[in-house]
Amino acid sequence: MNRKNAQSGCESCLYYVYDEEYEYFMCQMDLDEDEMAHFLQDRRYACPYYRFGDEYTIVRKQI
Repeated sequence: MNRKNAQSGCESCLYYVYDEEYEYFMCQMDLDEDEMAHFLQDRRYACPYYRFGDEYTIVRKQI
């Protein structure tokens, strides 16, 4: 999943990270086909894998 969707809160999710190889943000969770379809079609999609991750949480994960 590499599409930015402000309504889903991806920007604040722990699993939404920048991929330096491809040079864009992407979700590290593997969504199945149904979940991806819901995400792409519904602007109010509530991701079942969402976990709030502030900058400090993300930095601690990378260390």
